[in-house]
Amino acid sequence: MLNLGTTYGAIQFTSLHLHPVLFQIGPFALRWYSLAYIAGIIGGWIYLRYLLTQPEAPLSHKDADDLLTWLTVGIIAGGRLAYVVFYDSASYIAAPLNILKLWQGGMSFHGGALGVSIAIILFARRRRLNWLRVNDYIAMCAPIGLFLGRIANFINGELWGAPTRMPWGIIFPSAGQLPRHPSQLYEAALEGPILFLILWLAFRFTTARRHSGMMTGLFLVFYGIFRFGVEFIREPDAQLAAFAAQTGLHMGQWLSLPMICAGMALCLASMTGILASNRRNSFG
Repeated sequence: MLNLGTTYGAIQFTSLHLHPVLFQIGPFALRWYSLAYIAGIIGGWIYLRYLLTQPEAPLSHKDADDLLTWLTVGIIAGGRLAYVVFYDSASYIAAPLNILKLWQGGMSFHGGALGVSIAIILFARRRRLNWLRVNDYIAMCAPIGLFLGRIANFINGELWGAPTRMPWGIIFPSAGQLPRHPSQLYEAALEGPILFLILWLAFRFTTARRHSGMMTGLFLVFYGIFRFGVEFIREPDAQLAAFAAQTGLHMGQWLSLPMICAGMALCLASMTGILASNRRNSFG
């Protein structure tokens, strides 16, 4: 256990002069958290349009433009509802209207990913596209939003890590006097540029993009592993501290385990040709 003496030389979060609100005009406030979602969606859309210029793309630029709205709804609805159900159901049952207060934060990536997948399935069925190959391309864009979201978490001074003796430990105002791992930045690096690079290398230098489900599988496996690992040095959400103590794992880790298993299954099925028929046939 760290003591107060180890806080000497630690970085004070307040010295970074970060604030959740970028600017405010009267009642209107633009928050970094909201901006991260907007920039992530737009950045992902731009990157998707670039990917579609490469051979064997599973949808057109017009399809990508139309899909953007579906994905936005899937991200917000899935991410918010999963957070309510798995992370803080008691407080939202007591005040259900707070579910609509998205600007206060509270989104689950696992739920957002599920929401996106459902949106892609519905959209692909409507356009008679191969939904799994579309999902492969969308998975490649996800690290952009993940990176920006974690940076926003850091700016908000939330979701901090466990106490640390490392010289880069940060004393967050809402986390007491002990220096803590800036786990938001660890996750930003792993889930953002590192995951992006892994997927890009697979897309660029292997035949992964030609196999339905392979890119999605790689995304699920590596995201799940990164998330599972960082959770060991991240503090659990306050309302789930008892759950983590009882089960030995954080909620994020429990939700990552089926993601890793699903990703491995997709990769295996793709490599063995089980999904070959999915490559040849679209909905209908």
